[in-house]
Amino acid sequence: MESFNSAPEAELRPLLTECLAVPRWVDAIVAGRPYASMDALLAASHVAAQGLSDEEVLGAIAGHPRIGERQKTGGVSAKWSRSEQSGVDSSQADRLAAANAAYEDRFGHIYLVCATGLSGAEMLDNLSSRMDNPPEVELRVVNDELAKIAALRLQKLIGS
Repeated sequence: MESFNSAPEAELRPLLTECLAVPRWVDAIVAGRPYASMDALLAASHVAAQGLSDEEVLGAIAGHPRIGERQKTGGVSAKWSRSEQSGVDSSQADRLAAANAAYEDRFGHIYLVCATGLSGAEMLDNLSSRMDNPPEVELRVVNDELAKIAALRLQKLIGS
């Protein structure tokens, strides 16, 4: 935690943006330093990630690849995304592509789930279970998934 707490803000901001691309969240995490522990940082992240505006949620998911696809850009976020989606195998590609398309037709944005530890079949089941959500409810679900992803990525960033 010491290196995170003492890191120059200019170096820390882009790394935090890789965790959750919401400037208000990044501001809150930077402003909350120093953190006594990883648990304190994760608690602050959770609070700051709750209640993102619809625009913040949509902006944050714009940088995420579709489930089952690989991020086209390089960098830390792309590496993390590949690791997070490691439960998807090529045999599910067509089903995931069709499910993603149906979801996007329904909600107007990509399907996002905290994929770490989930198989492709579990992600498909999760997507299917969310298809009946009203759009405003689904954006709150996506907000929660973004918060989970941010927490996992912060742990990777800190190395815990």
